[in-house]
Amino acid sequence: MKFHLVFILFILGKFSLHAQEFNCQVSIIKDQKLEVTSVELEIFDQLKQTITDLMNNTQWTKDKYKVEERVNCNIQLQIRSIPSPGVYKGSLQVQVSRPVFNTSYNSTLFNFQDDDIEFAYSRNAVMVYAPNQFRDNLTSIIAFYAYFMLGMDSDSFSLKGGTKHFNEAQQIVMNAQASGAKGWMSNEQGKRNRYWLVDNALQELFEPFRICNYEYHRLGLDQMYQNNDASRKAIFDALNRLNQVVSARPNSVNIVNFVQSKQVEIKNIFLESEMSEKNSIVNLMKKIDPANSQKYEEILR
Repeated sequence: MKFHLVFILFILGKFSLHAQEFNCQVSIIKDQKLEVTSVELEIFDQLKQTITDLMNNTQWTKDKYKVEERVNCNIQLQIRSIPSPGVYKGSLQVQVSRPVFNTSYNSTLFNFQDDDIEFAYSRNAVMVYAPNQFRDNLTSIIAFYAYFMLGMDSDSFSLKGGTKHFNEAQQIVMNAQASGAKGWMSNEQGKRNRYWLVDNALQELFEPFRICNYEYHRLGLDQMYQNNDASRKAIFDALNRLNQVVSARPNSVNIVNFVQSKQVEIKNIFLESEMSEKNSIVNLMKKIDPANSQKYEEILR
């Protein structure tokens, strides 16, 4: 009862108790084939610190976070080419996780690689996010993912609690579209960019996905310490909601990213369950994520 009360206070604190919101680890790597000067390596080090400061020292919301309530995330920027001095192209890997109640385990909420990264950066440049303004492409990209991660995190603790954060992320998309940079437009091939990530999240069609995020974590993972059987059923029922979205939007970036982030976790959760339960989850995941059917078959072994 005491632990339950503490966790309730923790959840309420995320939406009511001002510290900054993130505990973000940033890394910058260069492609092995890319030749860079010592000056550029120095700039990369400075860029790493600049992104870290932007993520961890910006007050992104009006919510109050204690230090221990900060959202844990990782950002890895890979530089693949330098088209011209001070201009960089590459990819951005973004990962965010949240703690599971009464355990030391952290569950991945979002793990996404954005390959549409191109930006200008010069020595001693400062990155400052200003709401409703487009200052430069990299600042907007980082700010977009900050709000998207906050949306995913909040949705996992409170039913559709991330709406205000997704709205902020969508506003960043709208402000950035006039720049002509890649990743912000609806008509880009594949529908796997920033535009579609947040547009999908806010569409009524994707409401089952957001409910799944909440039920999977709060009714499933967070209750595992109390009742494994009931928690597995809650997780199955939550994932089953994704069928509604998959039927209408197969291979949507949000669903594909979510289930692939959960593959190993789902396998571990159901590995020791009864065979009938194993068959049910494997059949469900094959429908939701057919491209990875063989990986789900491992649950049956």
